[in-house]
Amino acid sequence: MSIKSSTAQSPTLADDRDAPVNSYARKALIASNLGYAMDGFDLMILSFMLPAVTVGLALSSSEAGSLITWTLIGAVIGGLIVGALSDRFGRIRVLSWTILLFGVFTGLCALAQGYWDLLIYRTIAGIGLGGEFGIGMALVAEAWPAHKRARASSYVALGWQAGVLGAALLTPLLLPLIGWRGMFVIGLIPAVVAFVLRKYLHEPEMFVAAAKKDAGKRVNPFRYLVADRESLRSTIGIGIMTSAQNFGYYGTMIWLPAYLSTQMGFSLTKSAMWTSVTVLGGAVGMWIFGHLADRFGRKPLFIAFQIGAMAMAFVYPQIKDPMALLVAGAITGVFLSGMIGGYGALISESYPTQARATAQNVLFNVGRGIGGFGPLVIGWLATQYSLSAGLSFLVFVWAIDILATVFLIKERKGVELA
Repeated sequence: MSIKSSTAQSPTLADDRDAPVNSYARKALIASNLGYAMDGFDLMILSFMLPAVTVGLALSSSEAGSLITWTLIGAVIGGLIVGALSDRFGRIRVLSWTILLFGVFTGLCALAQGYWDLLIYRTIAGIGLGGEFGIGMALVAEAWPAHKRARASSYVALGWQAGVLGAALLTPLLLPLIGWRGMFVIGLIPAVVAFVLRKYLHEPEMFVAAAKKDAGKRVNPFRYLVADRESLRSTIGIGIMTSAQNFGYYGTMIWLPAYLSTQMGFSLTKSAMWTSVTVLGGAVGMWIFGHLADRFGRKPLFIAFQIGAMAMAFVYPQIKDPMALLVAGAITGVFLSGMIGGYGALISESYPTQARATAQNVLFNVGRGIGGFGPLVIGWLATQYSLSAGLSFLVFVWAIDILATVFLIKERKGVELA
């Protein structure tokens, strides 16, 4: 079967400026946002609970740390598999499966008796966690009108920030009352959400039409990522963008607290205030990105935010005043996290319905996997030179990101999805 990517065709601009946002679109957004919020909440409470879990199960420090590592490994595996399942069996059906898988195995963590059974539960829960982002982004892109597609995608991404912030605020209150096992029991809530999703949401009309068109055919969604020259350019370009963004994000967020506390004596880095301000800055950045991208286009906003992130990577190590560093952290959060709000729309508009969720999950999770080396590289540079030099290295990472965006990414604002 020959595969033609929608990116190879002359895109038709969707004249939908007066198209309303219907109730289905709102329900799809809420479902996707809640799924991503639960992911952020789960990872953050696990970080907060590690000391209690370590004591409760008599874990070593390496065993405790591996719980997060294997959750993320499971997320990458889930991201690579679940998107293709969604493109074949449906957005709502597979989103429900992933949330159910995530919820049940998070709940089972409350019954863990030792390291190995807890590790298995966390890894499988991670598989469910990794698939939700791409499916939710594809679902919202197919449900919302083109002139509001970027902001809708940014609202999905905001779910993660809300989950992280909720965990930062609620865990200190709940953990002393219900313990780490009780906190894992809260993870069963997503299973209820999955049931509600299946009952009140149907598959997007765009997906149903594509499924009927390809009925009886063997479709390999991964082939659409390299179906023609333009698709290949998009895949390489977006892959570089997500890798650079995740590299910069993890490299900065892991090492900035250490930089501020060891070199600047900034005690706020050990409090919830620094985390909250940074997370809120990221949330503001996502909201701004989504709204402006719908008005001015995806490509200009990505370039603007990349330049902003590059500037902050250069400026941040030069600041010496503690309060100025706190404010600069919030601004850095705007640029670092803000770009996440734009990937959903960009990727959805670059690939056809038959491969949309696959592209979302593969490209973002590949970027997350490569970006995960950010803390290691910056840590090595800090050891060889200084932490300030390590953070300044991000200037070159963002420069590569800008070049990839300028030369490999095509503007698709308002393009009608195929």
